[in-house]
Amino acid sequence: AGIFFQASLLPYLIFLYFLSFRGNRTPELGNFGFQFLLLFVFATIPSGIISKGTYGMTLANVDWLHGGAEALLTATNVLIVLGFRNAMTKKEEEQPNPL
Repeated sequence: AGIFFQASLLPYLIFLYFLSFRGNRTPELGNFGFQFLLLFVFATIPSGIISKGTYGMTLANVDWLHGGAEALLTATNVLIVLGFRNAMTKKEEEQPNPL
């Protein structure tokens, strides 16, 4: 899995770079959510090392470490969804009522 992580990091950073262009009209909170995903990724690395070194198990088998990492992923998903939801709701509110 380590090789896939290394191979996917550069394309994701490029994705974040292009997502930030104002012409894309990406909501700020949604953009922050995608950037926040990097915190999840970088937090799982030491968590995996700790779980393997201390407990001799993979991260998925050490509940308190795995739960902490997954909480960051959940926060990421919430930020992305709220950012795009707010953008959609705001756009609907700005349109004049046809009646």
